[in-house]
Amino acid sequence: MFYRILFIIGIGFLLVGQIILAKGNEYVYNLKPIDFAHWSLLVGSVLLIPQVIRSPRKPFGFIGIPLTMIGIICMVGMCVIDFIFWSFTDEQLRHDFTQHITQVPSIWKTFMTVGPSSKVFNLGLLILSLNYWKSEKIGIGILLLATLILWHIIPTPHRLIFGYSFTLIAFTMILFGKEIKSKLLKRT
Repeated sequence: MFYRILFIIGIGFLLVGQIILAKGNEYVYNLKPIDFAHWSLLVGSVLLIPQVIRSPRKPFGFIGIPLTMIGIICMVGMCVIDFIFWSFTDEQLRHDFTQHITQVPSIWKTFMTVGPSSKVFNLGLLILSLNYWKSEKIGIGILLLATLILWHIIPTPHRLIFGYSFTLIAFTMILFGKEIKSKLLKRT
């Protein structure tokens, strides 16, 4: 139960980070005393790990766990690079750093292009959710919708905010569906 709660809190942190990032680079670069956006993403990513590695060791787990962990690692790497961007005091330093780091594909493509694109991370989460197919079809359907939004297949303004909002709702239903249903049944 504790790991499931951490997981939901982690997705909440990811959502908060995306809401802050939606305000734009200038806003994020002026955050003080820390880059709250990327710290939210970093903390959120790390909070997901205990539940991810405890996922059922079934065929979906054997595929979903590594994909999700790779996505988490890429997100952590992206946060570290964005902390460096945030630490620069002027735009010229950021530009010079960008010019340098884009020439290193093993860093740029891994942590800035593929990693934060949601493709690996959200595919892993979607595959892991299939372990709950028998009991939580609605939650999985919402997560599929979130994944399609995050992958740009369903064009949506503020796609990261909507995508992570739906991901939060979906995993709340998937991980706590039985508890929610039993509480609702007790009320009737």
